[in-house]
Amino acid sequence: MKIKHALLATTVAITSTVSGTAFAQTKWDLPAAYAASNFHTENLVQFANDVEKASGGKLKITVHANASLFKANEIKRAVQGGQAPIGEVLLANFENENPIYGLDGLPFLAASYADSKKLAAVQKPALDKLLGAQGMKLLYAVAWPPQGIYVNKEIASVAEMRGLKWRAYSPATAKIAELIGAQPVTVQAAELSQALATGVVNSYMSSGSTGYDSKTYESIKYWYDTQAWLPKNAVIVNQKAFDALDKPTQEAVLKAAAEAEKRGWAMSEEKNEWYKKALADKGMKIMKPSPKLVADMKQVGAIMLADWEKKAGPEGVAIVNAFNKK
Repeated sequence: MKIKHALLATTVAITSTVSGTAFAQTKWDLPAAYAASNFHTENLVQFANDVEKASGGKLKITVHANASLFKANEIKRAVQGGQAPIGEVLLANFENENPIYGLDGLPFLAASYADSKKLAAVQKPALDKLLGAQGMKLLYAVAWPPQGIYVNKEIASVAEMRGLKWRAYSPATAKIAELIGAQPVTVQAAELSQALATGVVNSYMSSGSTGYDSKTYESIKYWYDTQAWLPKNAVIVNQKAFDALDKPTQEAVLKAAAEAEKRGWAMSEEKNEWYKKALADKGMKIMKPSPKLVADMKQVGAIMLADWEKKAGPEGVAIVNAFNKK
């Protein structure tokens, strides 16, 4: 464990007397994996500001963007272990730990904002139960814009994607690489720009947001708007840290979280079109996928859903069935 992480354990959630005031202020550090300019991070900062204001200054949350405090795949463990009282994670990153986390990373299960909201609603009770058993609480979750294919050449089918050096950031994206015959390379968002510039990867699936934030347009010129899935970022809190707050402060956190969730979904949908235009302005060709490419990718999605249901068992099948009935 890095020294700075060890030190955080003693400083991350301290209570101190604020000079000139009659109350104690609790300070929380909130690690996040994405750039300060990303809409998720902007939403986090607004959430933090709302909490401080609504709590009358009793709780101050400081957002640490771009994996500056913990790497993306370390944040959940940090919150679970109490090194950080609160953090933002990409749920699909933790599918290997429990399939429930990876449900929104399955291609073409929920490929629109409306369907993604339905999926989030049926997934939430299972997420609450799962996180609760691990000593954490889900505050809110917000979807990324729909995922497309960034690639260094024109493609019309999955067959033309074989051999690509494919950025994998979750179990699902690694599985896609396996199914399409690409070479998966694990690269987190904070390292993506460098990986593209040095040729470590030449393709990946993500939203227009990630492509813009990472300046993918400097290395790759094609983005196929497949609208394959909308993975969610979740803000989670250590249950003991939350329970240590007084009731009015807890209520301030929950109210700000509800507002952040509503605001975040609206931001995501609004920014989706903005990102596509911004990428085009930077020279990227926004491509409509061919019917063959869509059919091939839907076949990949069907294989992955069947595999997921086997791993998730009756609980997972019940969630998918509930989603399909909505």
